[in-house]
Amino acid sequence: MNYQLLDTPLGTLRLVSNGVALEKIEVENHHSEQDAATPGSDPALEACAVQLQAYFAGTLDHFDLPLAPKGTDFQRVVWAQLSAIPYGELRSYGDIARAIDRPRAVRAVGAANGRNPLPIVVPCHRVIGSDGSLTGFAGGLAMKRQLLEIEGSLMELPFG
Repeated sequence: MNYQLLDTPLGTLRLVSNGVALEKIEVENHHSEQDAATPGSDPALEACAVQLQAYFAGTLDHFDLPLAPKGTDFQRVVWAQLSAIPYGELRSYGDIARAIDRPRAVRAVGAANGRNPLPIVVPCHRVIGSDGSLTGFAGGLAMKRQLLEIEGSLMELPFG
């Protein structure tokens, strides 16, 4: 496993790959370093860094990267649904639960969203409360707000 640090407008991100696919992105002050990753580079990390830089520059609205997030089957279903949320759009936890045909699993969807190992690339920041409120994000609500500003989706919020 390899990791690379990437300076971004949101702070330093720690990108971790298994040498072939991206496994996780950790936001500043949340770097676990509890894995066997060593500093290095590989095609997955290089592609991720290039695409994240383009995203922050406003020239990329869809990531195309090899991904290998670790999680339960349910979590992976939720993360796949998160990846289907178009750039600049928002969904509620209830919307995600209905989209995966588990309308009563709103809390479980929220828990899976909170365990997303690939924030930004798997856009958990595009999920808000059913009342339109910003809800938890690994990097904090200020970072979530920044991501939504980049995508121009804050205007969709009722308190925009």
